[in-house]
Amino acid sequence: MSVSSTSLLQPCFQQCPSPSLSLFCPSSSFRISLSAAAARTAARTAAVTCCVSSQFQSQVSVLNGNIDNRVSERNEIRLGLPSKGRMAEDTLDLLKDCQLSVKQVNPRQYVAQIPQLSNLEVWFQRPKDIVRKLLSGDLDLGIVGLDTVSEYGHGDEDLIIVHNALEYGDCHLSLAIPKYGIFENINSLRELAQMPQWTAEKPLRVATGFTYLGPKFMKDNGLKHVVFSTADGALEAAPAMGIADAILDLVSSGTTLRENNLKEIEGGVVLESQAVLIASRKSLIQRKGVLDTTHEILERLEAHLRAVGQFTVTANMRGSSAEEVAERILSQTSLSGLQGPTVSPVFSKRDGKITADYYAIVICVPKKALYKSVQQLRAIGGSGVLISPLTYIFDEETPRWRELLKKLGL
Repeated sequence: MSVSSTSLLQPCFQQCPSPSLSLFCPSSSFRISLSAAAARTAARTAAVTCCVSSQFQSQVSVLNGNIDNRVSERNEIRLGLPSKGRMAEDTLDLLKDCQLSVKQVNPRQYVAQIPQLSNLEVWFQRPKDIVRKLLSGDLDLGIVGLDTVSEYGHGDEDLIIVHNALEYGDCHLSLAIPKYGIFENINSLRELAQMPQWTAEKPLRVATGFTYLGPKFMKDNGLKHVVFSTADGALEAAPAMGIADAILDLVSSGTTLRENNLKEIEGGVVLESQAVLIASRKSLIQRKGVLDTTHEILERLEAHLRAVGQFTVTANMRGSSAEEVAERILSQTSLSGLQGPTVSPVFSKRDGKITADYYAIVICVPKKALYKSVQQLRAIGGSGVLISPLTYIFDEETPRWRELLKKLGL
């Protein structure tokens, strides 16, 4: 930092009570982060100061080392998406299936667009940074795993889960212990807590990357003598190396645990996780267009996810009336559809007259019941059965939208 830069500040580090300091000037992107001791030294040698002259007070925010987390002044709406890994691939695939394809001019760029959503920017970020930037106001919406929201959101009320089940990224955060040694006959969290080995001098050592959820879980379950540490590389190796007694990590299939002679225990699951759509409460309420954009994204997601694994079944059936045909269809357990069958007359011309001896029926059937439904249709006189997959099922209004408005008090 040059001496000319320090002349903007008035010396008062000797009286500054804060243990640390961070200053930021938006007009010049100029940032200073100093401890109090370093600040006092700098003040003596280069006239660096911790207070701001009156002409610059409107541009600098000092809050005990933190920048004021206000909703920034910008017009575009920002959606944060995972930048790498399986979660990133599955997220892009889901959006594409919802006709919200992300257009990225250069794969190395961190900013992209979704042409169907005007005034929206897509920002590719690490999942934990998506949560942090939602809280800071740099993002408005995001898609991450529930485990990431829970770990880095710290229960902040500004984070709202708009859709809690995007149906990918399934896993659970779980405590795992060795199958051998002193843990051989330990099969529950309660038994683990009652082991006499754990004392204040020799606590249970848990290796984890979840330094917020881990301690909270142990405290909530009454385990007092526990210490947490992080480990370089795979956590599963920590018990075998003797640097931890247990691990707390994400589990999907459990194969990696079994291959490393580790086991999950009853009561040891911290949370079930999958991909979720989250939003900043402040952005939804304060920023123009965010609520409308969220509504559209939510409706597209809901319509597509509801249609996954559903098929439209169409068949012709002879009958005396639409009501008689409907009664036959509803007598079969697999033919009720979403709200009931659609029955409409099939008109044909015979001997110069228009007749309707046949009726076309349309029902929605889940994939697992598809063949059974076809068999039941044939049994009651159905023929010419046509089957096609569904892409979207739009409700009159999605319940999640009503829930969101209720959370916002709207």
